[in-house]
Amino acid sequence: MRFRAEQHLRRPLDFQHVRTHGRRHDCGAFMLWYARQPPPALVAGNVSDPSSAPDAAPAAASQKTESAFVITPRPARLGVVASRSAIGNAVQRARAKRRLREIFRHHQHCVPAGYDVLLVGRNSLNRLEYRVIEQRFVDACRKLFPSAQA
Repeated sequence: MRFRAEQHLRRPLDFQHVRTHGRRHDCGAFMLWYARQPPPALVAGNVSDPSSAPDAAPAAASQKTESAFVITPRPARLGVVASRSAIGNAVQRARAKRRLREIFRHHQHCVPAGYDVLLVGRNSLNRLEYRVIEQRFVDACRKLFPSAQA
């Protein structure tokens, strides 16, 4: 599976939302934070009613019909943090982030849609084998999101 652009946490407000409204789980070599994504109406820039947009045609507003909106949850999103004090120099930080992103890419089905996940690397992350880190992520996801297992 691909790790698409819409699955990346990019804005500082997204990271802050996960840290302030979410919960954390200690996985040893990294900390896993998770939180439900904020509703689309609360995300800046979204317009809840398309006919109220300033560039909407007047005909569209007059033909407005009542319909039920089905909101499908957005895919799970990931943010990765690897600080200099926790991980080390730029090469070590880049390696740690690559490993964590790759683990999420392979096991993104373990995180249900509508959740944001933040992985914060620790000092021992690059000293462990990839399989060990991967197993810790999968075990944490099974414990935290039991209904997401396929």
